[in-house]
Amino acid sequence: MQEAIRLQIDVKASPEQVWDAWATEQGARSFFAPECKVVAQPGGAYEMYFNMDVAPGLRGGEGMVFLALERPSILSFTWNAPPELMEVREQRTHVTVRLAALEDGRTRVYFCEDGFGVGEHWQKRIEYFRHAWGKVVLPRLAYRFDVGPLDWENMPDVSSYINQVAEY
Repeated sequence: MQEAIRLQIDVKASPEQVWDAWATEQGARSFFAPECKVVAQPGGAYEMYFNMDVAPGLRGGEGMVFLALERPSILSFTWNAPPELMEVREQRTHVTVRLAALEDGRTRVYFCEDGFGVGEHWQKRIEYFRHAWGKVVLPRLAYRFDVGPLDWENMPDVSSYINQVAEY
């Protein structure tokens, strides 16, 4: 069976609020990336820029697009590898984020990235993103709804949220 990164976390927000955090520019800037281009429609841009000081094409998730959107339950987009993994950077994977309301007003976020190839470069990419999604992005999402939007000039310590991320 093909490998996938499957993670979940519960956040203190409604599914609509969590969906907006993923699917709007203001929302994405609050936890995912300091700069972005988000056009919330199938085929629309879903570009996350992590380093604006480098040449275009090396800033992050450039050229990524939405595959599916259904507020407030699902969004899906393409994803690539970071510039340091150029051997697989031009390949695209699929990310699907499913949201489920919990009875206490929180939302369970089910995160899945799949579509990986095989081989050493792909394995490095999988390990890179197992860390990035599980120890950085999803903890930042929880922090964003627990404390507030990230200050990209003064990054908070989100390590206390890492243990809230689980595999499914």
